[in-house]
Amino acid sequence: MQQAERRAAIAAYKLRKAAGGVFVVRCGATGAAWVGASRNLEAQGNSLWFSLRHGAHMNRALQAAWDAHGPDGFTFEVLERLPDDLSDLRRPDELKARGAKWRATLNCSAL
Repeated sequence: MQQAERRAAIAAYKLRKAAGGVFVVRCGATGAAWVGASRNLEAQGNSLWFSLRHGAHMNRALQAAWDAHGPDGFTFEVLERLPDDLSDLRRPDELKARGAKWRATLNCSAL
């Protein structure tokens, strides 16, 4: 890759807007599910797996299930994405409301 192409790729990456929304983590062995909301779904998925692999996730029930069943028993699924045109001021409230709606719908715990 030429230096100019590299600079253009870096600039495009910095300008992209992170996709926020609601996600669910499911344990296939037990059927347990945990719902969370994030301003950046891609980064949240990476952070979640990293903390679970290192035994440092704050949700003890999720960490215990991970320790018991291993990484192959879990999935990360995006339930809903926030619209791109939603203002930055409304995003936190929308994430909280939509996360609560999905927890009630799926009858599961919060992350």
